[in-house]
Amino acid sequence: MAKRGSADDDDDDDDEAPKKAKRRDDDHDDDDDDDDEEEAEEKDPKELEKGRMPFLAHLAELRDRVRNAAIFFVIAFVVCWWRSNDIYEWLRGPMCDQWEQNKALGSCSQVFTTLTEPFWVQMSIGMWAGIFVSSPFVFFQLWKFIAPGLYKRERRYTIAFALFSALFFVTGALFCYYFVLDNLYGYLLSYASEELKPMIAMRDYMDLSRDMMLAFGAVFELPLLIYFLALVGLVTHRSLWKFNRWFIVLAFIVGAILTPSPDAVSQCMMATPMILLYNLSIILAWRVTKKREAKQAILLAKEKEYDRQMREKRKARQAAAAAAAEEEDEESEEDEEEE
Repeated sequence: MAKRGSADDDDDDDDEAPKKAKRRDDDHDDDDDDDDEEEAEEKDPKELEKGRMPFLAHLAELRDRVRNAAIFFVIAFVVCWWRSNDIYEWLRGPMCDQWEQNKALGSCSQVFTTLTEPFWVQMSIGMWAGIFVSSPFVFFQLWKFIAPGLYKRERRYTIAFALFSALFFVTGALFCYYFVLDNLYGYLLSYASEELKPMIAMRDYMDLSRDMMLAFGAVFELPLLIYFLALVGLVTHRSLWKFNRWFIVLAFIVGAILTPSPDAVSQCMMATPMILLYNLSIILAWRVTKKREAKQAILLAKEKEYDRQMREKRKARQAAAAAAAEEEDEESEEDEEEE
């Protein structure tokens, strides 16, 4: 019986060994993998309890956020409409620079074809500029509405995407203003001569400049879009690199569609940054994919180690059971011999 007790103690030690090894692995993981620990903490269901509220309370909260956003937009619209002449003069800069370089055109001038055109141009400038100026406040109100229903990790991602989205869009619009519009208007005004005088309407010029800047702002969101797709696992740097040569053709097709003017200059000016941004996105996708594959490799190694420990544990139990059975047989034989 003493031997049997010794076997039970060995069995307990065998049970404790994998647990201790697992605890050591957990302690090592806590020191080396802070991201997993933070993710586990951030996805605590209790965290969302603070943001729970009844349906009517949600509607009241939505009403307040929409009201605040509308107030910000109205204030921004009034201010931008009041300064619409200055904004329009700023928009006219690229065309007037190219206009003055052509001696046959004289001074930079524009016309309006209807009596209400200047008024509606100013209203349109006030609206679009008001949307741009009030967008940080509007998105802040949207954020205040949805943030209580998100985990901390999701909040960080949302804030980062919002900031970089605004940054990329503004960068694309400014790139269009300072580098594209000059070349575009220079090419279009090159058709003018002493016999062929341009008469550019205010609305047509504003629509063309606005559409070009919006198109370039949208195109510059490409790295953010691909980064998001790589983050959720829909694309990898390998698939993006294989599609690279086809994307070059696609970039020129998209450039021809998005640019309002039919000239090849604006098409090339849009396709070139698209190709560069796509290749930059491949680097971002490579970083995301490598990080995800490294985590998957660590997880797979942990699973294999856990399976190995479980196999050793089963083998130890089987060996202990076999030893106990042999001891029982020996004891029974001894008892029979004594009898």
